[in-house]
Amino acid sequence: MAPRRASITSIEDLRRLAERRVPRMFYDYVDCGSWTEGTYRANSEDLAKIPLRQRVGVDISKRTLASRMVGEAVTMPVALAPTGLAGMQWADGEILAARAAERFGVPFALSTVSVCSIEDVAAHTTRPFWFQLYMMKDRAFMERLIGRARDANCSALVLTLDLQVQGQRHKDIKNGLSTPPKPTLRNLVNLATKPRWCLGMLGTRRHTFRNIVGHVSGIEDVSSLAHWVSGQFDQSLSWEDVRWVRKLWDRKLILKGILDPEDARMAASTGADAIVVSNHGGRQLDGAPSTISMLPAVVEAVGDRTEVLFDGGVRSGQDVLKALAHGAQGVLVGRAFLYGLGAMGEEGVTYCLELLQKELDLTMALCGVTDIANAAHALLAPAQNVPPERQFARRA
Repeated sequence: MAPRRASITSIEDLRRLAERRVPRMFYDYVDCGSWTEGTYRANSEDLAKIPLRQRVGVDISKRTLASRMVGEAVTMPVALAPTGLAGMQWADGEILAARAAERFGVPFALSTVSVCSIEDVAAHTTRPFWFQLYMMKDRAFMERLIGRARDANCSALVLTLDLQVQGQRHKDIKNGLSTPPKPTLRNLVNLATKPRWCLGMLGTRRHTFRNIVGHVSGIEDVSSLAHWVSGQFDQSLSWEDVRWVRKLWDRKLILKGILDPEDARMAASTGADAIVVSNHGGRQLDGAPSTISMLPAVVEAVGDRTEVLFDGGVRSGQDVLKALAHGAQGVLVGRAFLYGLGAMGEEGVTYCLELLQKELDLTMALCGVTDIANAAHALLAPAQNVPPERQFARRA
């Protein structure tokens, strides 16, 4: 039975529903961090600790969430982050999420390791989307990917910098994560309890990494694909490689995975249009600081040289407001929309965005903030290390 919307009042409700409906290995792929998962938990916990400033006697009748992210007009400063295997949360998941984002008026970013390809998403949307790229050893393949993103009219390239090696995620190893799932007894038993998911997958031909399969020679099955992907992350990545990508891509360039002020300054020097303060959702270096704890220092380090976006631990509109109040000019959400996708498909992604928008709007009202550009007014105390002119500046 489909859930009544009235019974879903938070992202947590969507998470619980996704946990029941998505096969264990793919739910765990989303809802896990590396090693002890300490950094994964800290991202949300540190956001929760930030107090807000309640105000009264302010005319809040004409509030606006409209803003801009990386030069694009948005209904609210939120984007759907690039996430691998979204198409394993729900059949054709990346297409559904992109359509929901387009209707809502926010950006969608497609991962290199998506199930639906660049071309699949472009064929089912009309608004330009962002494409996420890893630095890979096969530079010819990277050039072809960049060319395909250009041909699909992608408006921005998101280059991920924090995956030169992959942090160990215990749940993925124990579950034997693979796409599609291997027909082991354990997997078959679990899949038998997910009839809705199985029926959806039977109705689509998209079951593997379609940005890669058919575009790289020698990949014939799941094993060869997994071996190729694991061997492609380039441990020799340097800022010169970033500049190489910058020369190939003449549209907006976003660098994701920045957590240190020194790295932020280097990123700004490459000519990037934006950076994303991110620790890969706690999936890489366990023990790294939370993203919100590092955001003010990164904002101060880059000044006005590049736009600063944020991700990590966002589960509510209040979290969005707190990140904006600390100097971010936009927020990326990953797990939040994936919970919606796994729970209810395209409708779930739309509902996730509606929940974030409503929470953001109501929290602004209670804080006496009428324009999202003035989000810093929502803080009980000024964010450390964020200059006043950076906190209160209207986004151009």
